[in-house]
Amino acid sequence: MATPTYQPRVNVQGNGWRNPPIGGDGARRLNHQPRPEEEEQGPTGPKPRPGFGLRGPRRNPHVLTPESLGALTLSVGDDGVIIGIDPQNQPAVLSLLRPAPMEIALVGSMWMAQVLALRTVATGARVAVETARPQAWGQMAQAAGGGQQCVSIHEVRQIAPQGPSVSSPVLVVRDMGARPPRNQLAPSPWQSVLTVLPFLGPRSPQMLSRADLVGLQRLSPEEAEVVTRIMRLPEQVGAVLPTLSDNAMLWCSRDGHQFVMTQPTEAETNLLGGPRRMD
Repeated sequence: MATPTYQPRVNVQGNGWRNPPIGGDGARRLNHQPRPEEEEQGPTGPKPRPGFGLRGPRRNPHVLTPESLGALTLSVGDDGVIIGIDPQNQPAVLSLLRPAPMEIALVGSMWMAQVLALRTVATGARVAVETARPQAWGQMAQAAGGGQQCVSIHEVRQIAPQGPSVSSPVLVVRDMGARPPRNQLAPSPWQSVLTVLPFLGPRSPQMLSRADLVGLQRLSPEEAEVVTRIMRLPEQVGAVLPTLSDNAMLWCSRDGHQFVMTQPTEAETNLLGGPRRMD
């Protein structure tokens, strides 16, 4: 067996407890020791010993004065569901889920309601559908969420409390024809209720006047006249409603209105088909 060899003991006296760098005579500055100019720029007080923590910043460009804090700004755009583009070709966003109760009325097709449901799920929310035609919603519910149970289907009057929260908001979709029964799940914080109306029925004017947000697909001239009066729309806007294409809508609230064109993605078209006004 070969005799093991050992490195010579390092001289720990003074500054010689580390072997001198290769190729030097020992007079060169050791890597762990600060440069003279660094010592001059160092903070006041005891100097840290090499190997016992970081020296920390030696300059203060990252420090702000209290007077300069007011100049800091953070640009935040609208949040919510992208429902299409506006006439200026800019994204149109709806904040469907809020910390305050919100009631939405959609006079249009199940196709439009399902597109809204899919895009709401994409934001991380849950969707509960109370419908008289569960088979028509089944395929969409299975495809939504990538296998996760993000969309639940319930028979009429069989929907249970959903337990909404800021981390798990819920959109309740009611699809029960032009005369939907009384809602069992009222709007609440982080739980919005969207009622789908295929056309205006006897109770529709009351629902539209109570809703916080109203979405309108193509209407008949008689329906457009009623909606124009209820929503207090300009006459030129109401005159456009009977001429809208299948993927165009007018979204209006108490504060204003906006035309939006919903462009389905390839995945939405493969699942739901093309845009349509009636189902």
